[in-house]
Amino acid sequence: MSSLPAASAGRTRVAASDRATASDDAVQDHLLQGVSRTFALTIPQLPPTLARTVGNAYLLCRIVDTIEDEPALDAPTKRRYCERFTAVVEGDADADAFAADLHPLLSAATLPAERELIERTPLVMRIFRSFSGPQRGALETCVRIMAAGMADFQENRSARGLQALADLDRYCYYVAGVVGEMLTRLFCDYSPAIARNGDRLMELAVSFGQGLQMTNILKDVWDDYARGACWLPREVFEPLGFDLAELHPDRYRPALGAGLGELIAIAHGHLRNALAYTLLIPREETGIRNFCLWALGMAVLTLRKLNRHRDFRNGTEVKISRRSVKATILATRFTVRHDRALRSLFYLAGRGLPDGTASVAPAPGVGRG
Repeated sequence: MSSLPAASAGRTRVAASDRATASDDAVQDHLLQGVSRTFALTIPQLPPTLARTVGNAYLLCRIVDTIEDEPALDAPTKRRYCERFTAVVEGDADADAFAADLHPLLSAATLPAERELIERTPLVMRIFRSFSGPQRGALETCVRIMAAGMADFQENRSARGLQALADLDRYCYYVAGVVGEMLTRLFCDYSPAIARNGDRLMELAVSFGQGLQMTNILKDVWDDYARGACWLPREVFEPLGFDLAELHPDRYRPALGAGLGELIAIAHGHLRNALAYTLLIPREETGIRNFCLWALGMAVLTLRKLNRHRDFRNGTEVKISRRSVKATILATRFTVRHDRALRSLFYLAGRGLPDGTASVAPAPGVGRG
């Protein structure tokens, strides 16, 4: 049996007035549709009880992400609201007061769907409180680590990028690796068969999250640039003769492309680990496998597009088409139970990508909580 570490259970008691209703679930589905079309597509593939929990978990993480991305908030204010939201999730602060205080501070740069999510924080928390202790504990741990890590990086962010690859690993852990750990805890809580591979799944979970997040960082490099942020590591680009202080969408240089190629290779390695993770899920759990495979497939296709167009100037140039999304869905539905076919699909989808290796160990110095 797996020795998977247990997450701490949430401390919030469920009062009668806090019990989630069917209408609350409908609003949660509406919020998911608004803040992420991708996850609104993949989450319903999960078994219903898992889909409800994972949908709520995504919204909790998106609340933290909305705080991080809000340009009208300075770094100390972002830390304060990250800490307040962690207290809300842990049952030590009021969700209504949090939402009432934060919502008026959001600028026009925050999408309407994200503004609505902040306003609906009390509803999101009602659903959260309806979960079992292990489920709440997994979500609580994720939010606590993510919120603290994002606040740290906001206080030290720079348009000149991160110093080292290790810093990128840490950032990806806080933003996505902890999500992989949370999902693994939820999957293991849901299925004893999955839990039998729990230790190995936890080893690969951080790498899975980093592969997806690195793909997003590369795709969104010019969106981040417009916000005065850069998550690329100088350690990669400086030896190639490129100073990230000179980063500009209209000034492409081969040295920039070479650095992007090195990061694409590393991300590709992490996505190979993501495939290994997915193949550890029992074949009969087709919903969970599809949830993983669709995210993995879309990330590989995005990397391929990035690799072919390293001189891209905005994210729309490397966004995969709806046709590619539909093809990914169709291909995995036919092969979801067949490991050899899935390995072949991954190879074909990533053909032409630079190869790289990726560690499955968590980022150095990161506490799991």
